[in-house]
Amino acid sequence: MSKAPLIYYVEDDEHIRDLTAYALHQAGMEVRAFHDGDGLVERCAAEPPDAVLLDIMLPGDDGLVLLQALRGNTATENMPIMMLTAKGTEFDKVVGLDAGADDYLAKPFGMMELISRVNALLRRANRPAQGAAEEIAEPSDLMVVGAIKLSPSARTVMADGREVNLTRKEFDLLRTLMENKGRVLTREQLLEQVWGVSFVGETRTVDMHVKTLRRKLAEAAPGSEEAVATVRGVGYRLKKSAS
Repeated sequence: MSKAPLIYYVEDDEHIRDLTAYALHQAGMEVRAFHDGDGLVERCAAEPPDAVLLDIMLPGDDGLVLLQALRGNTATENMPIMMLTAKGTEFDKVVGLDAGADDYLAKPFGMMELISRVNALLRRANRPAQGAAEEIAEPSDLMVVGAIKLSPSARTVMADGREVNLTRKEFDLLRTLMENKGRVLTREQLLEQVWGVSFVGETRTVDMHVKTLRRKLAEAAPGSEEAVATVRGVGYRLKKSAS
């Protein structure tokens, strides 16, 4: 029997917290619910959950502050995080995604939708066990563009023989670009394919992730970052042959 996924849930409204925690528990998840985010980062680092659900409007540090703290800690930076909030405009949604959220669900939400979205978040995370990179030296699904090698199954990236440590979204972004090498993808297309978000407007989410992706590629293999080309006014393209 597989172990139930562990969910940390932060919500200051006791009624919503109890109802949501009960629904997730009934769906087969182990839920630890908290009134505020005090000590959340330390808790996540000490006993990592499979996903974190964060309300934005919280006493003390709000959900966005907690989100940034989790993304800024090496022990928790890759943790799947969903924002649950009454602030449901497209602008608020993009602010949350820009800050590093993996998904965003506006209140009021139905419990069936929440459970479906949490299950999808857990599936997308698809985190390999520690040491998976060593177990599969040359995966059969290896994607290669110039000096860059990416394995979807092992969730590993190598540049000129050196491992590149990417966050989940940076990995998914690079994978999407490699799957479409030579083709220009707009920011909106990347938001939809990588983040699962349909949005037309101004957002720096894609640009910020491309910037960090290039930096990490350059650190591993100088020149390999040039494979990710900017197409001014449109989006990004992975060159068919990288340095």
